[in-house]
Amino acid sequence: MKEKIAVVPGSFDPVTNGHVDIIRRAADIFDVVYVAVLNNSSKNPLFDVEERKALMAEVTKEMPNIRIESSSGLLIDYAREKNANAIVRGLRAVSDFEYEMQITSMNRFLDESIETFFIMTKNQYSFLSSSIVKEVAKYGGNVEELVPPVVAKALKEKYM
Repeated sequence: MKEKIAVVPGSFDPVTNGHVDIIRRAADIFDVVYVAVLNNSSKNPLFDVEERKALMAEVTKEMPNIRIESSSGLLIDYAREKNANAIVRGLRAVSDFEYEMQITSMNRFLDESIETFFIMTKNQYSFLSSSIVKEVAKYGGNVEELVPPVVAKALKEKYM
């Protein structure tokens, strides 16, 4: 039987509990899950790619089928390189769907053999984004229930 391989892409700046939930659920479905930490040139990241990869590795260390890597090219090229059958994206709200549909359509245009799967976030994370977490942390707000402990510590260190 062919191994089921997925890619979960994102900037993960920083990784939130919502991200971890989507990754964990993908890991339950696929044999191997590559978490692709993307370098998004349109964003000014708080954590560099290596820091984000290290944080992601720490928060997924108990998921044996997760592989943490980075990519700066086209996602579909990365997925092909990893022999992925699927791209997994998290959805929080209807507003995410329109944006994700455009990306999915383009990826399907570039390679129709790689499917995109959407996983709805749990309701408790539907409002959560990395941007909101950074804003709250920047002004000293408590983010401990929004991000894994190692990420909360890293945010405190960045904003000290």
